[in-house]
Amino acid sequence: MFLGISLSAQDLDLKSIVNKSENKLRGKSSVATLTITTVRPKYSRKMQLKSWTQNDDLSLIYVNSPARDKGTVYLKRTKEIWYYIPSIERNIKMPPSMMNQSWMGTDLSNDDLVKKTSMEHDFEHELIGSEFIDNIDCYHISLIPHEDAEVIWGKIEIWVDKEHFNILKQASFDEDLELVNTLLASNVKEMGGEIVPTKIIFYPADKPQQKTIIEYTTLQYNVKIPAYYFTTQFMTKIK
Repeated sequence: MFLGISLSAQDLDLKSIVNKSENKLRGKSSVATLTITTVRPKYSRKMQLKSWTQNDDLSLIYVNSPARDKGTVYLKRTKEIWYYIPSIERNIKMPPSMMNQSWMGTDLSNDDLVKKTSMEHDFEHELIGSEFIDNIDCYHISLIPHEDAEVIWGKIEIWVDKEHFNILKQASFDEDLELVNTLLASNVKEMGGEIVPTKIIFYPADKPQQKTIIEYTTLQYNVKIPAYYFTTQFMTKIK
């Protein structure tokens, strides 16, 4: 009997692949500047942000523009999400019910932005097969949430670059397994010493004329970030 040389699902450590892909852009620690463009049929809107991350438990996002949103801050600390609104000078803890709501009018949910959901720990992983995305060979992996996981998705599918472990495509489905949005990543290049996609586009399934574009301007890895950055006290002081 002929035995193929391709790897089977049993030969692959899917959890490790998902872990590498999920953490690729943020690394063990990272500092990034980025632009988010929200595209609508009659207008487009740009925001400039700066972000700091430490492993997968801590992240801080500061909105630098437009002027009306300048100073808005989002903090993820383990499973807690906080946001600071400068106009009312208050820190507010985000309830779980808000995680699937739009973040600042974009096609990203609050969960997309701060990644409260862990693809490694909150889901069972199944290899669907291999597929090429922009001529790059990828693992096509299905993620089904654990019964006790606090996630907003009924299923996620990801396409992971076999060489650099970048997620080049992601499809997210609701509890009825209806497609909610699709992510496509491109402009893969070296940044901060890593090969990463520098442009990510979210497409909502039910609004074909809309999209949200994330573009990284700078990205630094293995940056020493003071612990006090990831506190609610610092959210009110960051400039």
